[in-house]
Amino acid sequence: MAGAPTDADADQLALAGLWTPPRPPAAASGERATGEAPLILNLESYVRLSPDEHAALRRISRIQRRVEPRADLIREGDESRYVHLVLSGWGCRHKTLPDGRRQVLAFLLPGDFCNLNMYLLKEMDHSVGAITRLCVAEIARDEIEAATAASPRLAAALWWHELEQAAIQREWTLNVGQRSALERVAHLFVELFLRLRAVGLTEGDSCDFPLTQCDIADAIGVSSVHVNRVIQELRRAGLVVLGGRTLTIPDLPALKQAALFNPKYLHLDREGRTLDAID
Repeated sequence: MAGAPTDADADQLALAGLWTPPRPPAAASGERATGEAPLILNLESYVRLSPDEHAALRRISRIQRRVEPRADLIREGDESRYVHLVLSGWGCRHKTLPDGRRQVLAFLLPGDFCNLNMYLLKEMDHSVGAITRLCVAEIARDEIEAATAASPRLAAALWWHELEQAAIQREWTLNVGQRSALERVAHLFVELFLRLRAVGLTEGDSCDFPLTQCDIADAIGVSSVHVNRVIQELRRAGLVVLGGRTLTIPDLPALKQAALFNPKYLHLDREGRTLDAID
C-alpha cells in the first residue's frame, strides 16, 4: 500500500471515520523531506554543525535505495553491511515471533538512522521495514568512520542521536509497563508530532500520519480494537483529529497532560550546544 492501510484496516478505520483515501503522491508522508535536510535538522537538535560537516553528511548520503511500502529493508539474521539513514518516508524496527505476532520496537522518521551501530554485529538482531514508500541512504562502515574521525563534533552529534533512540526505547518500555491504553496512544501521538516538528515536517498543529490501527497496536501492546476505542475517546474529548493520513492536535498541552508526557527524553533542547560550530 502506498501508505494506505490494508483492506481489513481500511474497513475498520473508514467505519470509525478515521481514514479516507490518501492524498496525491506529492503530499505523501515524508515526501516533502528529501536530501540530507532532515538529518541535519535532526543532528542540530543537539549540536550545531559547520558547512564542512553539512557537506560531509551530504557525501555519505549519496547512495540511495528505495523500499516499497510494507516491505523489509533488512531482516533479522541478515548480514549488516551498511548503515541506513531514512531520507524520506516512515519505517519501523520490529521483531516477529514464529507464529507471526509482531512487536514494533521503534518508528523511524526522516533524519533517523535505522542501524547506526549494527555494522559492528555479524548479523541483524531485528528487522527494519517500510511503512510508507521509503528512501534510505546506504552508508558504508568506512565512510562513517572517516567522517567521525575527521569531525569530533559530528561524532558527538551521532552519539546524541543514539542517546535519543535509547531514551525513546526506555520510554516505550515505561509505556507498556505502566501507562494506560489511552495514555500510551496519546503519548505516541505527542512523541511522533514533536519528532516530526524537529525536522520540519509539521504544518501548524498537523502532521502526516500513515500508521494504521495495527501499527499502533503492535507498538503499544494492545489490540487494534482497543486502539480504535481509545482514538474515538481522544476524538470525542477534542484532543486529536485523525483522518486522511493526517494527525491534528488542536491542544498540544492538553494532549501532553493526558499522556503524562515529559519531553526531556527526546533531548531536543540543544544539550550539546557547548560543542557548536563557530562558523
